[in-house]
Amino acid sequence: MSRYKKQLLSQIQFLGIFLAPMILIASWSGGALAASERHSNPFGHEGAFAPSIQALATTNEGTVYAGSFGLGVFVSHDHGDTWKTINVGLGDRFILSLAVDQKGIVYAGTVRGGIFRTKEDGMSWEAISQGLKRVEVKSLLAHSRGIYAGTGRGVYQWHETDQTWVVMADGLDQILVSSMVMMDNQRLFVGTAGKGVLWLDTTKPGTATWQRVKSQFVDAKERLRHNHIRILAKNRDNTLFVGTQDGGIYHSVDRGKSWQAFGRSLPNDSIRGIVPTNAGVFVATGRGIYTTSLPKAKWTSVNSGLTERAVQVMVVTPEGDFFVGTSAGAFRSQDRGQHWVNVSEGLGTQFSMPRPYF
Repeated sequence: MSRYKKQLLSQIQFLGIFLAPMILIASWSGGALAASERHSNPFGHEGAFAPSIQALATTNEGTVYAGSFGLGVFVSHDHGDTWKTINVGLGDRFILSLAVDQKGIVYAGTVRGGIFRTKEDGMSWEAISQGLKRVEVKSLLAHSRGIYAGTGRGVYQWHETDQTWVVMADGLDQILVSSMVMMDNQRLFVGTAGKGVLWLDTTKPGTATWQRVKSQFVDAKERLRHNHIRILAKNRDNTLFVGTQDGGIYHSVDRGKSWQAFGRSLPNDSIRGIVPTNAGVFVATGRGIYTTSLPKAKWTSVNSGLTERAVQVMVVTPEGDFFVGTSAGAFRSQDRGQHWVNVSEGLGTQFSMPRPYF
């Protein structure tokens, strides 16, 4: 082989090593790169995008908080019409999760900076990462029993008296906990990246162990097990819902003892959000939002005005306003998803679209 060919081969190999992570990042989240190319820019600036909104939280008064991947946290007191940045004291602006407790205190989980919470002024943050291993905080749950953090090293609970986080139980030390929900004010159900769904009896601190749900989430057509869970949710009747990374949605009417597929095939099986309402179940996916009222009914698309359909998170306010965070900005619906409005003005702009890896 000639010297020129050897040099060319070496360059190609180097380029392949360099581009491989880029390709993986682009393929994450159902073709993220293609989605960004199709995305319509609401600001009119060449090459500028609204930030990727990875987390949303609302208060009982209807205040909305939006956590971005790179630009920190924003707050809106007028249904998303205007936003204000609140980043004072926020040591990491790559936000993965948000939660609001009964007192209105906001908690933010980040990629590498641990956890922060708002101070009394509501416009600045304090770090509360004592006892927490320095890993990503993918999920947060504010409940009357306490504040819980789902991380890449298991689940922690905040102890206010000691000002520290304490591991709930062993067994999830190397597992990313992507979502959490409390059942009957006692059982903490968690969705994980690789171990499916587990639960823990929170009334037995220090002695309880994680229990894996017996039923497997198996695709009826492909006969594949889906153990990568993105989202958990429940309705007023304590029906549990599970959204998988690429296997659709399942539900349990017996508090997690058995599970069945919910609804017929979705156009996209990457589930990013589940909001059960009296009118039906709304599901956010990598290709928009769908709803159904019956477990075996077809899904109906509710995407009018949703110009960016790579949804990352979905919530509903006490007034019934729906908000979704997408790969490029936030959208609002005030008629149960029939029409969506881009409310990204005020969330800033960025000239690249960085994305988390799960």
